[in-house]
Amino acid sequence: LQLIFSKTEYAEFLHCKSKKFTDFDEVRQEIEAETDRVTGTNKGISPVPINLRVYSPHVLNLTLIDLPGITKVPVGDQPQDIEYQIKDMILQFISRESSLILAVTPANMDLANSDALKMAKEVDPQGLRTIGVITKLDLMDEGTDARDVLENKLLPLRRGYIGVVNRSQKDIDGKKDIRAALAAERKFFLSHPAYRHMADRMGTPHLQKVLNQQLTNHIRETLPSLRSKLQSQLLSLEKEVEEYKNFRPDDPTRKTKALLQMVQQFGVDFEKRIEGSGDQVDTLELSGGARINRIFHERFPFELVKMEFDEKDLRREISYAIKNIHGVRTGLFTPDLAFEAIVKKQVVKLKEPCLKCVDLVIQELINTVRQCTSKLGSYPRLREETERIVTTHIREREGKTKDQILLLIDIELSYINTNHEDFIGFVIRRGWLTINNISIMKGGSKEYWFVLTAESLSWYKDEEEKEKKYMLPLDNLKIRDVEKGFMSNKHVFAIFNTEQRNVYKDLRQIELACDSQEDVDSWKASFLRAGFVPPDRWI
Repeated sequence: LQLIFSKTEYAEFLHCKSKKFTDFDEVRQEIEAETDRVTGTNKGISPVPINLRVYSPHVLNLTLIDLPGITKVPVGDQPQDIEYQIKDMILQFISRESSLILAVTPANMDLANSDALKMAKEVDPQGLRTIGVITKLDLMDEGTDARDVLENKLLPLRRGYIGVVNRSQKDIDGKKDIRAALAAERKFFLSHPAYRHMADRMGTPHLQKVLNQQLTNHIRETLPSLRSKLQSQLLSLEKEVEEYKNFRPDDPTRKTKALLQMVQQFGVDFEKRIEGSGDQVDTLELSGGARINRIFHERFPFELVKMEFDEKDLRREISYAIKNIHGVRTGLFTPDLAFEAIVKKQVVKLKEPCLKCVDLVIQELINTVRQCTSKLGSYPRLREETERIVTTHIREREGKTKDQILLLIDIELSYINTNHEDFIGFVIRRGWLTINNISIMKGGSKEYWFVLTAESLSWYKDEEEKEKKYMLPLDNLKIRDVEKGFMSNKHVFAIFNTEQRNVYKDLRQIELACDSQEDVDSWKASFLRAGFVPPDRWI
């Protein structure tokens, strides 16, 4: 709707320019007829606007776009997604920085639930472009009013709120004219106790005046940036025109240049999608390099975790491997060959998830290639050939990548380095032991939680292993039997230093006590696994 100040009063539609309407009842009928022609007669909608110009001495120069109200439930011929279609249509107009938003809300509705204000806040969060309009003030329940809203106290907007009283459907059916409606509106504000102090700032005439002033000021504020933007676009177009001045369609060098530019652009787009430095970031789903990253850090670990094994079967395999390697002899500690045989079976299982990871990455690369060649859609043969060449190269790299993975797994299978840091500190045994030879003056015998590794023997206050009491390196240490005391039920063995040094504080040896001989034998076997050399009488 375009309002234009003029001495004569008439209206024109863009779809029938040659006809001037002087009867505004005919204008209303033409709007209804054009709406039915565009959308049908059963509540349909259309983004095609109906353009109306009104010339009158009673209006100020102003342009308004009357947008449809938000429909929650479709009726008639309306589509199921009517709500989203209308919202998209509204957002197309109110998102423009150069426009002012007129958010219309009925007074008998909670302002916090206003769809108009909610959508305005999405595109104008600070309320700089939004003007609130409160209608149906005359229909509020008795004893209630919208004074706090109109005084901009409840939900403040920079441009404030204006209240209006429109014609009711009864007034429209009774053909009550605009002048009479404006007079009734004026009388309402002057006579209402909650609004009479602000009557000069309420009503349709004041709204029209405010809109004219604020739109003029808004245009003045946005004009410099608009001028700068237009000048920038003009310079860009002039530069393009200059490039095409000497253009000849049959020039082979230009064809070659265009081909190279498109191929180079494809390379740049592909790199940006993989490296993640694209100008346009997809906020709806992962793409390119991000999907490959997820394969490496989420999907691949998931595939590894899926390689479940039955603990009972694994224990049985370990037992059989140890016994088969010992043969007719009874072994005292776990042989390396048994360890290698079991570990190699697990390493071989890595082949399938590793190769599957390659397949997933290759598929993502090919998908990325297809996305990047979409810009070559105007040249189908070039697009097809580009995809073929790049995809062929990716497939070649796929074969070599899988060969390298299989080679790496074969390397891991061929030699297991037990001197690796992964094995250093490997816990051989945990359990309770009593230090038996501490004098009563120093606290006497006491039970501790011991942890034996290939490097050291540590003991803690308890099995939570938070408070470490001491750590004893295993260098130059040996163990020997200690005779059981006459009055003691404990079974004892000792740890001593072959260089006759103190082992712990002022003790030349530590006597460790267990509850049974079986526990002693088990701990001895564990110390042998840690590298202790057994005394001759053990052999």
